[in-house]
Amino acid sequence: MRKLIIAAFIFVSSFTTNVFADVKMGIILGFTGPIESLTPAMAASAELAFKEASDSGSLLGGETISVVRADSTCVDSAAATAAAEGVIAQGVAAIMGADCSGVTGAIASNVAVPNGVVMISPSATSPGLTTLDDKGYFFRTAPSDARGGQILADITKDRKVKSVAITYTNNDYGKGLADVYKAAVEAHGIKVTTVTAHEDGKADYSSEVATLASAGGDAVAVIGYLDQGGKGIIQASLDSGAFDKFILSDGMIGQSLVDAFGKDLKKSFGSMPGSTGKGAGVFSSVAKSAGIDSSGPYTGESYDAAALIVLAMQAGGSTDRGSIAKNVMDVANGPGTKIYPGELKKGLDLLAKGKKVDYEGATGVSFTSVGEAEGSFLEQEIKGGKFKTKKQR
Repeated sequence: MRKLIIAAFIFVSSFTTNVFADVKMGIILGFTGPIESLTPAMAASAELAFKEASDSGSLLGGETISVVRADSTCVDSAAATAAAEGVIAQGVAAIMGADCSGVTGAIASNVAVPNGVVMISPSATSPGLTTLDDKGYFFRTAPSDARGGQILADITKDRKVKSVAITYTNNDYGKGLADVYKAAVEAHGIKVTTVTAHEDGKADYSSEVATLASAGGDAVAVIGYLDQGGKGIIQASLDSGAFDKFILSDGMIGQSLVDAFGKDLKKSFGSMPGSTGKGAGVFSSVAKSAGIDSSGPYTGESYDAAALIVLAMQAGGSTDRGSIAKNVMDVANGPGTKIYPGELKKGLDLLAKGKKVDYEGATGVSFTSVGEAEGSFLEQEIKGGKFKTKKQR
């Protein structure tokens, strides 16, 4: 009798484990650090897609997803790598993230790729990641700065800026984008008066601004982070009267910057990845219904990164990491039925029937041969105390 009870207990325990076990997904973003004001909405957008898939009842016959969050810090590669090791040790099927280019490259090279774990970054934009030896495990829904720098230069020309000083955060993202931007504005006949790096985490940036001011320029291009050195450059420029027009990279665009400087930014402009297409409007409504402000950078890209993971999992009929990697490109680039935000159940059901999908998502997802977004950009300006989109580029 005792053996029978034990056997029954084991059966019930196993049954319960199989029924109630869920699929773990990692989200690695800079919850602290120079873009910490942006990451809550990015994380919430990714979790919205994971929840949508879970609630559908269609994911692998009824599987649900639980999220394991970790802090990339955005700037500390050692801390980010340790965080990723912890996430992967918990058995995640894939990772939505990381965010900033340096930590993303470190996690991919040192942890994710060696362990065969797919990473889809919503915001790592360094051109250097294009040639990452990723063995087919790294993707990004954000376009490379090789294109982003050209777009920002085009906007600078159209805004009739004749000369510009450039300052960039001293890391992979800043240096890569600054190099592209400098070459592109010079090709437009715009004079670059100086290019100088700045370090994040300083209390005062008056010496950096003095260097920029001595070189002169109609405006200063601030390629950096809105919660760190980039903000400090603007503050010191306004305090000294050195500049009142700022050209802003994507890492500088967020409501906290406008809240800090208000009307002092009225002459400023910039760009960020994004779209004004059908998917963007649909995502805005879906996000709003969930209480998420989707107006900031990389919210749509975060939703799309998470959605691609679940669709790739369904396409392969498995939570196996290698299977996910093999199917990301297929669901991203079609051909098949177009799937938009809020339609993940539709996509999952089609895939379960052996049908093909073409995930358009919030950002009009289309990958290059190396798995990065071809991308479009939004020209940004400040109106009525908020960043507003002037047009898609």
